[in-house]
Amino acid sequence: MNWFLLAFISAVFSAASAVSEKKALFSLDALNFSFLVSVVTLVFSIPFFLNVYYENIFSVSMQILFLKTILSAAAFLFVMLSIKNLEISEALPLLALTPGFVAVSGVLIINDTLTGLEWFGIFLMLAGTYTLEIKKETKSFIEPFKGLFNSKKYLYVFIALILFTASSLLDRVLLKDYNLPPYTFMAFQQLFYAIIFAVVVLVKYRGISRPVKDVTKKTFYLIIIISVFTVIYRYTQIEATKLAPVALVLSVKRLSVLMAIIFGGKLFSEDNLFRRVIAAIIILAGATILMNN
Repeated sequence: MNWFLLAFISAVFSAASAVSEKKALFSLDALNFSFLVSVVTLVFSIPFFLNVYYENIFSVSMQILFLKTILSAAAFLFVMLSIKNLEISEALPLLALTPGFVAVSGVLIINDTLTGLEWFGIFLMLAGTYTLEIKKETKSFIEPFKGLFNSKKYLYVFIALILFTASSLLDRVLLKDYNLPPYTFMAFQQLFYAIIFAVVVLVKYRGISRPVKDVTKKTFYLIIIISVFTVIYRYTQIEATKLAPVALVLSVKRLSVLMAIIFGGKLFSEDNLFRRVIAAIIILAGATILMNN
């Protein structure tokens, strides 16, 4: 199958997953939801274990993967808190800033260098963020940025971005330096997700029955759908990266943000949707320049 079609399918199902997550979070606590999704997704991820090279499961790379998954699990939880507490058309454009955070962190932490075009990509991401936050009553140029950093409602977003940045740097180490096979990465990352969230739930509630009790039959079916969507978009992304450079695949995959904003924004009747769509397009353009360069 063509890599572009695979990446586009991944984007569609990723967007559908994000909108479904918002709907499920109307009735579920973010932690309980994260735990249930991790367990159900693990069940649907069992086929990935058939392609795992088990002689490498006690290697250093697996230890790094476990550390990385702790960060990713925390990031996922904060993303769910962001989606639960913000409108989806407001949260997702900000979460799309991850490539900019990763690029700047690479410069500061591991001595990466950025070209002029890549810095322009970062500038576009800042411009998109400014567009997202500017309002009719804005009185000064820096007011949108001040509101972004001073408002507590964005705290979950920024924590998620920081955690995703650290997680992405470890992704690069695992896949580039340690050559961890993608199927091994997928299978054990999902297993670690389920274990980590189970431990957190166990510590918080002194048992794992509480999240299950809070779920209605309708919400449980929605969680199953989200898990299926998650496995499909992850699998098609892996298949696409076998056929084309990762940067190209991720550029197409990023369309999921725009799809989720448009569809989710209309579905949930969110405010200022047109301006947020424009902001998302600018942010995604910046991210695409960063990744493709």
